[in-house]
Amino acid sequence: MFERDLHIISCSVNSERTLLAVSFRQYTEEERVSRLLQSVSKYLTLLIEIHPINNVRVLKAVDSCVRVQFLYPDEGKRTSTESRLLLASEDKYIEQFDIHVVEEEEHKVVIQNPGQLPRARVADDLIWAQWDMMEQRLFYIVPKESRNTLKCIQFYPDENFNSVLESHLDISVHDTRLKLVNFGYDYCQDQEVAPKSLNLQVFTSKAGGLCVCCSLVSDIPDEITYSIYFLHKGYNKTFTVSLERTETHQLKEVAFLNLDYYVAAYLPGQFLHLLNIQHPDLLCYSLFLAGENARIDRLCNCSIQSPLVSTVLDCSAGSIYAVSISDNALLQFLWNSKQDSERLAALHCALLYVGSTADLEMQIIWWISENLSTCHTFDPIQEFIIASLYCRMCPETHNLDKLLPYTSLLDWTGVIPEVTCATDIIPLPILDFQNSKGFWDKFNSNLESVKYAEPHLHYHNNVLRREWLNLSEEKEERRTTAYLRNIIENAKKVLAHLDTWDCEERLTPLFQEEDYQQQLLMGLMVAQLKEHLMRHLQYVGKKKIDQIVLDYVANLLNLIHRMMKEVWRRYQLHSCIFCFDKRGSAAEFAVFHVMSRILEASNGMCLPLPPGFHTLHLGLGVRCLPLHTLLHYIDNGVLHLTETCVRKLLRDLDHTEKNEKLKFSIVTRLPEALGQKVHQFWNHPVNANFIAQKYVKLLLEKLGNRQYSRPVPERHSVPVEFLPLNYLTSMLAEIENQDLHPCEKQDHVNVRFVEETALKHTMMLLDLKYS
Repeated sequence: MFERDLHIISCSVNSERTLLAVSFRQYTEEERVSRLLQSVSKYLTLLIEIHPINNVRVLKAVDSCVRVQFLYPDEGKRTSTESRLLLASEDKYIEQFDIHVVEEEEHKVVIQNPGQLPRARVADDLIWAQWDMMEQRLFYIVPKESRNTLKCIQFYPDENFNSVLESHLDISVHDTRLKLVNFGYDYCQDQEVAPKSLNLQVFTSKAGGLCVCCSLVSDIPDEITYSIYFLHKGYNKTFTVSLERTETHQLKEVAFLNLDYYVAAYLPGQFLHLLNIQHPDLLCYSLFLAGENARIDRLCNCSIQSPLVSTVLDCSAGSIYAVSISDNALLQFLWNSKQDSERLAALHCALLYVGSTADLEMQIIWWISENLSTCHTFDPIQEFIIASLYCRMCPETHNLDKLLPYTSLLDWTGVIPEVTCATDIIPLPILDFQNSKGFWDKFNSNLESVKYAEPHLHYHNNVLRREWLNLSEEKEERRTTAYLRNIIENAKKVLAHLDTWDCEERLTPLFQEEDYQQQLLMGLMVAQLKEHLMRHLQYVGKKKIDQIVLDYVANLLNLIHRMMKEVWRRYQLHSCIFCFDKRGSAAEFAVFHVMSRILEASNGMCLPLPPGFHTLHLGLGVRCLPLHTLLHYIDNGVLHLTETCVRKLLRDLDHTEKNEKLKFSIVTRLPEALGQKVHQFWNHPVNANFIAQKYVKLLLEKLGNRQYSRPVPERHSVPVEFLPLNYLTSMLAEIENQDLHPCEKQDHVNVRFVEETALKHTMMLLDLKYS
């Protein structure tokens, strides 16, 4: 108990709650003069034993302000015999006191040798310092030559500490007074309105990110300038914001908040800028909010600090709040946003920060289905697939986030209204740490990625597309190689792996047929992604990488199926739409449009589609599109002719003129291999003529590959007095007799079939009746 009210500067209690350190101001300058107390120190720092009560030791009696902070060892290594205390003086130094205690009778804990407390100088000549309470780290800045140098000291539970980081920062400091952050609230410092005081904070993230946030002085009254130094990326970004309202009494310093995945620059009443720490390269992943969107409840016009991750201290009220991004507000912002930069930033924030949940994915898929034509600078389907895969896969293995793609964009040329950004390369920090498996190991891994040109580490599909096209064009006899068998085996593993996830009845008719082309693409993706990960994750092991790759490709197919299922459910379609006797509904046309955009997105990034996708897409196209549009889509590769759909179309449609025209248009566009499989399902003279022409062509090709030493004899058994046809049938019969029959599987196709078909076709052209 003190006999009078005191102005407390700082206080701290040790982890065992046995010692209290307190720093306070004894007298103001006016009080000292009036009481003739010039020889009495202005500030006093005491170390107090809590039990017994009020047993006091004087640590400092000086005219400069002092801050105190006990160190807290790990919970598992807590000791009751020793405590360590930091003293930060406005004379620009920090020192550490080692305090040994002993326990006496009646549970009293007293200081051992109170007159000789060991001390060590931690830092000198500093102009700024920040204490990291959770990780027991001290960041501080010292002037060094032409640049200021940021340093970090890590305190360990075994009583040791050492400097682990040094980074040169091009930050100009006009006010050389010491600025302390997270050493307790400084009322006097907060009341100062000097525009040149240093407003700087250091934030770290769980993924090994380290950012230095600094508010800079702007010469233009209507502008605010601040810089974010992404030390883990090797560059800084300086933002200049033009303010809408510039009432002097409302303007305060930019406050910086640590949200782990984001750093927020907040100016109450003006803007809230969420900067992506993990992917700061493209501005479109940072969310800039202004006006009412930038409002933070209860923090609208007050001085705030961010002492811990996702926490905010209201300095004026003395209240601390937990801060988080609202899922509902984020989705509402996504629906209401009009600019691509806002949409893309909100989409990534929802998927990577909030976390991918079933309900959130459903809401985003619904938003995508409604906004396919409103996004001009990015493909929302591609971003949804890639970002969702990144979110699902990266927690599995350390450093996987540096190897998998997180976006479909290579660059971003858009702008954020009222905001300008300048990017500068900065020297990479110097690290000096040993045997650390926590933050510093992750931070060092990030620096290594920068050294090896990080963008090139992310997997991309350039080689995959070229190899897939080469394999797709291979001839049938070359598809028996061991390499190709391995590719198909990879695809089968993916589909089998996927079957173990989804045991419920599928709403959409996918995964119900084989698609050779998509199996090739799946298998190739597995092979190339495995090769990519093996190159950079050699310490993980082949078995683990095999599992990661299977999970990745299976999750990719599952995401596309999830999109289809949600769209199917939203438009209330039935499980099967393969009935060609009626036109499609408006809902079916909407689903067809979404499927077309999914196909476009997958083609753009060379992503495999679930087996049956092309069949379902073609079936909807036949129902929903007029004939000329349907054929245009087929000719331009939007719709793919599949055996399942074409066979059902030829078999189920009746023989009306309209349907026969559709069948004929489809048949003439069939690939050769597919045509041989489905022609037999269409009983029509045009189809018979086509089969006959094909048969003659094959026989003549065989003839061309074989040399005959004698002329082909005439065949008088054909009772037709049409010499060209007589000669042709005679020659074809001779080739058949040479055991060169090319159509063993079609017993009804022979010379007689060709002859009859030719006569029927000729009579039709001459409008004569054939009997």
